[in-house]
Amino acid sequence: FALSLGLNEDVTSSTFSVMNVYADLLYHYDIYSDGKEEFMKLGLLENLEKEGYHIIEWADEKFENLLSGLGFDYIVIEIEPYKNKRIYKVKNA
Repeated sequence: FALSLGLNEDVTSSTFSVMNVYADLLYHYDIYSDGKEEFMKLGLLENLEKEGYHIIEWADEKFENLLSGLGFDYIVIEIEPYKNKRIYKVKNA
């Protein structure tokens, strides 16, 4: 995804930092261990209003409901393993 935006920098997991930002264009969040409560407590919800692309890993249905309730548009990408490949399912919210 980063390459399609013309970003040539290394994109790494944001697991330990919760959020990584690339060129003020791509915002990458990982809320696996902390969930939406920590996301909000850290003030990251306000970041979603910044111009750019926001990718949130491990968001659950509660988080989707929060985004919908606040009027954010989003898509959901589900990744499923299949043999030695991956199947990507893209769903509009």
